[in-house]
Amino acid sequence: MTRETRTEQKFADLNQPPLWSGINAYRSDPLLVDATDAMPKGLRDEFDTIGRYVTSPEAQELARMANESPPQLRTHGPRGERLDVVDFHPAWHALMRRSMATGLHSSLWENVPDEQGRAHRARAVRFYLTAQLECGHLCPLTMTSASVAALSTSPQVQREWGRKILSRKYDSTNKPAMQKTAVTIGMGMTEKQGGTDVRANTSTAERLGEGIYRLAGHKWFMSAPMSDGFVMLAQTREGVGCFLVPRLLEDGSTNGLRFQRLKNKIGNRSNASSEVEFSETFGFLLGTPDAGIRTILDMVTLTRLDCALASSGIMRASLAEAVHHTRGRNAFGKPLVAQPIMTRVLADMALDVAAATALSLRLAEAFDKARDSAEDAAYARIMTPVTKYWCCKIAPALIYEAMECIGGSGYVEERPIARHYREAPVNAIWEGSGNVMALDLMRVIGRGRDLFEMLFAGLARDLGSAGKKTVDVLRAALSLCERDEGAARMLVEQLALASAAAELYRAGAGRIADAFLETRLASGWRSTYGMLDSRFDSAYIVDLLYPPAR
Repeated sequence: MTRETRTEQKFADLNQPPLWSGINAYRSDPLLVDATDAMPKGLRDEFDTIGRYVTSPEAQELARMANESPPQLRTHGPRGERLDVVDFHPAWHALMRRSMATGLHSSLWENVPDEQGRAHRARAVRFYLTAQLECGHLCPLTMTSASVAALSTSPQVQREWGRKILSRKYDSTNKPAMQKTAVTIGMGMTEKQGGTDVRANTSTAERLGEGIYRLAGHKWFMSAPMSDGFVMLAQTREGVGCFLVPRLLEDGSTNGLRFQRLKNKIGNRSNASSEVEFSETFGFLLGTPDAGIRTILDMVTLTRLDCALASSGIMRASLAEAVHHTRGRNAFGKPLVAQPIMTRVLADMALDVAAATALSLRLAEAFDKARDSAEDAAYARIMTPVTKYWCCKIAPALIYEAMECIGGSGYVEERPIARHYREAPVNAIWEGSGNVMALDLMRVIGRGRDLFEMLFAGLARDLGSAGKKTVDVLRAALSLCERDEGAARMLVEQLALASAAAELYRAGAGRIADAFLETRLASGWRSTYGMLDSRFDSAYIVDLLYPPAR
């Protein structure tokens, strides 16, 4: 018997299950395996590799170190010179190196043969799995990937920066962008006085030449400040413009960006978020001088999908840890997972995680197909704010409940679930809070109400016998919103639940879909988990979605 085996036996004798580690996050997720079954073998093998990596002790240790050793800002050097440099723990760089090699920042734009027609879905699986390890380092990768949509409005900027963005060779050196093997891109939208209302921004941009502007102002939140460039909004004479702002100039000097402090955030601690002032700062115009909001929204749409995927991923990891723990711990004479109340709590949560996963992957599929399918284009436009809203909103409560299933030992920082819990609120706040998502849906009602009919037709088809009644309820909620903007959240949630149920049916998860539909759409309001009744086989749900380790 090895020392490791003896140690595990000792903990088993103490009624302490082994840690949730070394369990393939891809292979142990039947819904994800089924969703990728038709993809080429090369992609499935890659997902298998990522699934093994994210739960490995080595990777989990990197995640721990990166979050326990947050980045540090150095504003000045020993001679009093401005540095404006953020130092990261080596674990952060290791995570970045691995994820960039995987292409999380670039694969959408690379035209990889195996990913033709499925680039968003393939990346979504990678992102969902990697989120189960560590989400902080995903922030700059999300923005870098999405930035290509904004940069495409300026062909010259895209030519110069595009090849650096698409490089998979991580380069953390503090050098001008064009001297590096690869670059990352951050974003600066939020200001003190404006917040979500970016039209109220006071940062200014003065035209110096063709496509070149000089910026001055302040950003209340600029994430990933060690990025090589930032997509930023500022007021031009014509209106709000969008700009790519390099961090360093070609001679290596700073581009007028003075970092005031790093935000002391509740979670997302491995990633730096800064407050910055700037003047005499040069930027490249993206799009036209008055179309900055429209330009940056193309980027924001992509980041919202990542918010939903990350929330779904950390919910999956948290519940997997809880199920694993309850299977290995005895209480009152039998395994905790077999206690009827516990079984129903776990099964109830499993339904939401399955729904969030299915909904996020369906949105990625719609992104892939939107160019050639009017139905998918309608789905992408309506369901981006809806999916982002619902997946991100349910994460904190679900992860807390999973923590409670583990018990007191779940309430310690040594477990990954503690990191997931602190991380959970951020995706609902960043890239548009819940109210912003509801208002975005209201814009669709005002400008493209016909899109809803295409969505409803698909829901009626996929929901089968429940389709007509469900769509009638949605139409009533839509009509209410046309009279009362304050009712928008009700429509958002009803759309999320109906669409999630439809996607579970579409994925072939019949009994899971039945249970979700009946408990979420056909029953009364509820505020906690564990409300499944005996009509649904809770043990079957748990074992199907979280199969016991072999």
